[in-house]
Amino acid sequence: MLQSATLKFLKDLKKNNNKPWFDKNRKVYEAAKADFAGFIQQVIIEHSKKDPSIKNLQAKDCMFRINRDIRFSKDKSPYKTNFGASINAKGKSAWDNAGYYFHLEPGQCFAGGGIYMPPADALKKVRQEIDYNFADFKKIIGSKKFKPVYGDLDKSKEFLLSRVPKGYEPDNPAAEYLRLKSYIAMVKISDADLTSKNLVKKIVDAFEALRPLLSFINHSLQ
Repeated sequence: MLQSATLKFLKDLKKNNNKPWFDKNRKVYEAAKADFAGFIQQVIIEHSKKDPSIKNLQAKDCMFRINRDIRFSKDKSPYKTNFGASINAKGKSAWDNAGYYFHLEPGQCFAGGGIYMPPADALKKVRQEIDYNFADFKKIIGSKKFKPVYGDLDKSKEFLLSRVPKGYEPDNPAAEYLRLKSYIAMVKISDADLTSKNLVKKIVDAFEALRPLLSFINHSLQ
């Protein structure tokens, strides 16, 4: 579970996204960051019993900085209003390996993972694997573990080509998945769940439901 003070800090930060306020509340931030890190480490420890590839990860190496990169952004707010952690065997910034993700933001929290906007050569490999082994892919995303948790992959407009990529016919049985530019699945987490004693189990169960999809993607990238 996470402490209610951690959620309060993020809510307050959203209302006061400026350096003077942040500096004044730095000790509160450090406590919230430590609480989040402790939670992520618990998740790693528990889920590594099922997925040994993450057993040597440390929470601090999975967490993203709270400072925003504002160099090319019209929004000059200096801080993110969330804590995020990418639990990936190859590191949080890996583009050639699918992994797990947890996003902590009051009212907008979610868990899940996959591979996000991979470069063209990696994306080509994933699409080829789906095309060659579509029956296996369908079994994974239609399984009794995956479907009740995630429903389907995220097919938001930002992740979807307007047509099937070059080299594939429009009537390909896997067309709707070949059009994807990212292969991710997410489940929303309620604010009430965040302070529940069952939070670690809930996230670990969600990650376990996702694990076969990650294995499928990572096999295609080998």
